[in-house]
Amino acid sequence: MRDLLNDMDASRYLSDPDPVKRARNQMKAALPKRFYKAVAIAEDEAGHVVKLDGRSVRTPARSVLVLPSAAAARLVADEYAAQEEHIDPLTMPVTRLANTAFDGVSSAADAVLEDVLKFSTSDLVCYRADAPEALVERQAEAWDPVLDWARSELGARFLLAEGVMHVDQPRETIGAVAIHLRKRAEPFRLAAIHLMTSLTGSALLALAVEAKALDAETAWTAAHVDENWNIEHWGDDAEAVKRQANRKRDMIAAVAMLEALDT
Repeated sequence: MRDLLNDMDASRYLSDPDPVKRARNQMKAALPKRFYKAVAIAEDEAGHVVKLDGRSVRTPARSVLVLPSAAAARLVADEYAAQEEHIDPLTMPVTRLANTAFDGVSSAADAVLEDVLKFSTSDLVCYRADAPEALVERQAEAWDPVLDWARSELGARFLLAEGVMHVDQPRETIGAVAIHLRKRAEPFRLAAIHLMTSLTGSALLALAVEAKALDAETAWTAAHVDENWNIEHWGDDAEAVKRQANRKRDMIAAVAMLEALDT
């Protein structure tokens, strides 16, 4: 399920979940030329659609892409309008997310919910370093507020562990997260939560962003405490920096979709 939801249209353009490898794959294949001039949004009985020269945009499964709000449709329309000579799916993260929600999540919400829930059983923010002290403090500063939020808003009290040894979370804790998630099973919202969870390695960070308890930048920084620490001490890697930038773009797209759903 997780591989499927990374990109529903992977077979055509996005043949690897790694953004950098996707870019390489795209370079090998000819991108389709932009075939339309006018981009518009319209409303019908089902919801909001994006029109290219009067024709509705379709998903990779060839269904008309119906968006749940005018704001969401505008995000997709803006990505189509921004395309130049060729259509580059890598530069259309909201559209890819919308396709995933419509073609995949809408028919498999329970499986997607379970996938997010699995992340919470070994959530990033629960696994702490035992040294050096500066890293321990940085993790606590970034992650403790998320655990406080989960405890106060979800009624979920998570256990912490040092290192990478798995710690079993209380059944009541995971049950509380499941209850919270089931209230967010609408396909576009759940798709955004799933994407943020996959990108950050933390269901709690994703859920806190969805609840507006964290902004996207704070959550992204929290998700990369360890990685940024290593960069500070050992230097960066150009390919890793590029990969993180592409992933952050997808994170921002997920947040934009959530904001559009609430508009």
